[in-house]
This record gives sequence, structure tokens and C-alpha cells, in this order.
Amino acid sequence: MTISSRPSVDLETIPMLDLRAQFESIAPEIRAAIDGVLARQQFVLGPENVALEKEIASACGTRFGIGVASGTEALELALHACGVKPGDEVIVPAFTFIATGSAVSALGAKPVFADIEPATFSLDPDQIESRITPRTRAIVAAHLFGLAANMDPILEIAAKHGIPVVEDNAQSFGATYNGRKTGSMGRLGCLSFYPSKNLGAYGDAGMIVTNDEALAARLRTLRNHGQTGQYVSTERGWNSRLDELQAAVLRVKLRHMGEWTAKRQAHARLYDSLLEDIPGVVTPRVPPEREHVYYLYTLRLDERALGRAPAKGRESEAPSDRVQKRLRERGIASMVYYPVPLHLQPQYALLGGKPDTLRVSERASREVLSIPLYPEMTAEQVERVAGTVRNAVKV
Repeated sequence: MTISSRPSVDLETIPMLDLRAQFESIAPEIRAAIDGVLARQQFVLGPENVALEKEIASACGTRFGIGVASGTEALELALHACGVKPGDEVIVPAFTFIATGSAVSALGAKPVFADIEPATFSLDPDQIESRITPRTRAIVAAHLFGLAANMDPILEIAAKHGIPVVEDNAQSFGATYNGRKTGSMGRLGCLSFYPSKNLGAYGDAGMIVTNDEALAARLRTLRNHGQTGQYVSTERGWNSRLDELQAAVLRVKLRHMGEWTAKRQAHARLYDSLLEDIPGVVTPRVPPEREHVYYLYTLRLDERALGRAPAKGRESEAPSDRVQKRLRERGIASMVYYPVPLHLQPQYALLGGKPDTLRVSERASREVLSIPLYPEMTAEQVERVAGTVRNAVKV
């Protein structure tokens, strides 16, 4: 198959995600759920939210769920509930979405960036202990792309130093590690229901899950202006409540999660079989103790194996840039998550992060490329994407 400079007129576009197709498959259920909320006319902290909290907590293997307005605010509230204050430090991975770091910054604390494991893109336990200081108040373990972080050694280090672990589970709802669900292993787990997520709302929404009854009670207060009674606030809180319409939508979608996850995993297996023998293309690695739920199917395009000298940052074209361009020419979407690691973000320039310091994160930022994967894809679409990747790498 040749790669033309322009897609032919009859070439089907393959998006990263097809939410319209998902909606069409469950439209009657969604409309009935929304109509139920409209009939009740209770839009905040109502029965849909209460039911969803119980259902999500059960799905995560925890006792309590606390619905909030977004995944970012879930992180802020969780860290605040763990005692993070201005001037404190929180260890976070350098390769993740900006919200993992900005939630720390929003509390006036300092994110301390650590490198990642090259195979899984998650926080490297070996990078943690050297970054712990008397001001360290929490460790954030991000489960990236649908795969759990290496939790046992992270939890062991945290317990040794008496530091709570907060799981950033925005991308990996339903994934497992040694039989335990992501979100259930740290003191608190933080979920995002942003529309693109495997379990996505029709707007912003999030949740915190925990086994700690006292923390759950405090978080219910914090999310609602710190109120412990009607118009009585005992501390400064947030206005961060998961509304009833979003809760109703999420409850419908939650019923389909098992089927959708199985389809994602089947597509991933097909991608694996079609791509694993291409020199320089590394398919997602799944350690035997973990189950991947494939929020994203992320390739690593190895600069060295492709015969190109490693670049410094992204000032020169990276392998992911070249392959992405050729996919685009064939009408296939793709994304680079994340082209700038957190320690090199302009937001954190004053922290003094420099290139060539967190090398695994920096290399990942040049080499990763996520390609389309969603339950409604067909095998033919998966095969077309894989074939285009194969040809693009050869160019």
C-alpha cells in the first residue's frame, strides 16, 4: 500500500474515538435516564449521584465513593484531605497529563517530579525514595493509558515513610493489579469521567473512592463548600459536586462497561498481532500481574531501532511526528500523549527542570503515539490502521 500526499475522496476517516456511535447504541437508555432526572427536578446531590457513588465504589472494590465535578478536582480534594498544604511537597510522575501536577500546585504545594518505567510509562518506584524529604506529604501514582502502575513497591516505600498514596485513576477505571482494582490500593483513588474516558459523562465529572470512612465523610463536606449543616461551613471547601444528569448518564454507561472493555481488549490483541513484528515499533507491554483496559493503545516508536539519532526535546521531528503525519494523510487520527513532560512545562519553569534530567520521560514524549481504539471499531478498521502504521514506519 502506498501513502499518498492527500487522502482519496472515498477513504473512510477513522477517528480516535467515536462517541456518536456509542450514543446511538444506547440512546433509548440514555434518554430515559435523563427524562427521569427532568421529571424529578432534583439536579444536585440527588438519588442518581447516591446510587452512582455506591456502584462505582463497588466496581473499584472500595467501600465509599464521593462524586465531584471533575477528575482534576478529585485530585485536589484528595490531596487536601490527606493534609497537603502550601509549602508541602508531593511526588508525581513527570510523564502524565498536566492535571496530575496542577492539582498539587492549586493547593500551594510543590510537585516533585520523578521518572517513569520505560515499559509501562508509570511512576518508577526506584525514583521515589531519593525524592522524599521532611516536607513530602503524598505520592501520586498515575495509572496511565489503561494500565496500572507498579503499586506494591510504591505502597511499600510509602508505608515505610508514613506517606499516603493517592491513585490518579483518571485513565484506567477497571484495570487490575494482582487482582486488585485500580483506585482501591492507595488511601484514595481519583477518577475522571471526562467524555473521552472509557466511562465518560456528557461533560465534566469525577469521583473519589476510598475505604476510609472518616476521609469519605470529610470529602463529602469539602465538595460542598465545607458545609456540615445548612449554611454552616466548618472549613473552606469547594463547589465540586457531580450533578444528577451526569450521574444518570454514567449509571447507564456503567452497565455496558464489561462489554466495552472486552471489545477494547479484543481490538488491542488484534493490533498486537499485526504490529508486534515491525522493527522499531513497540506495542503496549502488559506485565502478567496486570489487566489493561486500553483507554489508549499507545505505541512506542523507538528512535534507535528506527535508525535515527535521538533528539533533544522536540526541536527536531520525532518518529511519532512522522508517522502521525502519514496517518493523517490516510484519514486516520492519532495523538501524542504527552509531547512535553511535566518537569519541562512552562508552568513549572521556576522549579528549574532541565532537559536530559528525567530521560525516560523525555524519551517517551518523543516516541509515543496513540492510535484509534474504541469498542465500536471493526476488525477491518483495526487492520487498516495497522497496515498504515506499518507502511508509515518504512518511509
